[in-house]
Amino acid sequence: MLSVPLEVNLSKRNHSGNKPDSPLMENSTSQSQKQTFLSHGSSSTTSKIKLYSHYRSSCAWRVRIALNLKGLPYEYISTDLSKGEEFIAEFRRLSPLGFIPVLVDGDFVICDSYAILLYLEEKYPQIPLLPVNLKKKAYNLQVANIVSSSIQPLQMIGLLKSIEEKVGLEEKLSFARHHITKGFNALEILLQKISGKYATGDQVYMADIFLAPQISNAVVRFNIDMSMYPNLKRINEAYLEVPAFQEALPERQPDAVTLDVTS
Repeated sequence: MLSVPLEVNLSKRNHSGNKPDSPLMENSTSQSQKQTFLSHGSSSTTSKIKLYSHYRSSCAWRVRIALNLKGLPYEYISTDLSKGEEFIAEFRRLSPLGFIPVLVDGDFVICDSYAILLYLEEKYPQIPLLPVNLKKKAYNLQVANIVSSSIQPLQMIGLLKSIEEKVGLEEKLSFARHHITKGFNALEILLQKISGKYATGDQVYMADIFLAPQISNAVVRFNIDMSMYPNLKRINEAYLEVPAFQEALPERQPDAVTLDVTS
């Protein structure tokens, strides 16, 4: 496996605030990508963990939250989806499907946010993402799976672009909203039984890591009315008070630009 991340045109920034590695990288990085970032709970200036991310990606967002919760410093490497950097051959060597996020930990490379979170949970058990209680753990995995298999894949930009090209903008938005509301209806029923301050109690766990990006995208990109989902709305408001969630927000990432809510 690759032990060194790509450099190509992917803009690099360490979450401990280090500058890009070379003048070439410095010149290719926009001013917004040069913001100083700190990983939650750490002031280390070095890190062996690298995260290939894009500020808008909800899958990468999940991993940012997890790294922040566990206090793991990491280098943020921007992968510009608007420029098709995920299709570059060197990137495909890291991510065969061309998807982000990709996590590089030393000489180990792993793709897919679900797999990354489970890896981080085993490798870095501090601040657990899954509770010890078997039933609560199962509920966390159930919530995460509803988001990752029944909602988020059906609102991916590539899929929606294809739908729009075939049947038009309104059908694209209708398709995405249908699957979001279907998933939210199921989550709302489930959370009535198990939620506390957060999704499965009074501590943040994996279910919350999946919910926060999904709820935000539903509101920002698809104008979903969260008043229809009082439990989800209440829980999401609680996330905004958690530093690890705050630091993972899209607008706080070094590659953030003005959000385009139409795509």
